[in-house]
Amino acid sequence: MTSTRAVTTVLANERRRLARLGTADRVSEILREQIAAGLFPPGTRLSEESIGEALGVSRNTLRESFRLLGHEKLVVHELNRGVFVRVLTAEDVADLFLLRQIIESSALEIAGRAGPLELGPVFAAVEQAEAAAGEGRWDEVATLDLQFHQEIVALAHSPRLDELMHRLLAELRLAFHVMHGSQQFHEPYLMRNRKIVTLLKRKKLDQAARELHAYLDDAQRELLSAFRAEQDQPSKGHVVSDR
Repeated sequence: MTSTRAVTTVLANERRRLARLGTADRVSEILREQIAAGLFPPGTRLSEESIGEALGVSRNTLRESFRLLGHEKLVVHELNRGVFVRVLTAEDVADLFLLRQIIESSALEIAGRAGPLELGPVFAAVEQAEAAAGEGRWDEVATLDLQFHQEIVALAHSPRLDELMHRLLAELRLAFHVMHGSQQFHEPYLMRNRKIVTLLKRKKLDQAARELHAYLDDAQRELLSAFRAEQDQPSKGHVVSDR
């Protein structure tokens, strides 16, 4: 579980980003990014007091940001208990991967018609993930893997697709927490990410798309297997972020 001090430190560092706007939209963006980075695991209660103090925002602003995140299926409000980061189900995971197949495959198809591919950010995500893996920073590898897929979609040069993928991947990050062996899950996909970007560099978009389709099928299968095994275990209840 992420410690209260670690959460407060991360959010306090984000506080200066709010100085310019200070809106609920901006607060929700920060919290979404931190959920996607793994700071708040599924089931974590989001303390209004500690988060509001760390970010320097009012409870009304924070509650509005929670409402926005609820629409994105990242948090849930439980009457008389508070706001919690959502715990996904196997059905959620299957639906997320259906969307991923549609969005990422479409992005590659569109990219193939949009002229020269700007592969610098895609390569950067792969190289940073490989470096993090070499130092054993597997939580960071998970975040960079999502960044890799975000950059794949960015090849389509569609702001709406980018935004949709950004929100989808934040929700997907909640699924990664079920994989207790982070290295075992993510390590094979490092090589597959490298293979896909190499195919893109060689302008073999059809082959890259086939590789990506198989890649997503395999990742979905692994995650669903882990979710079903987890659902067979007794409930562990909620994690409270401000203990």
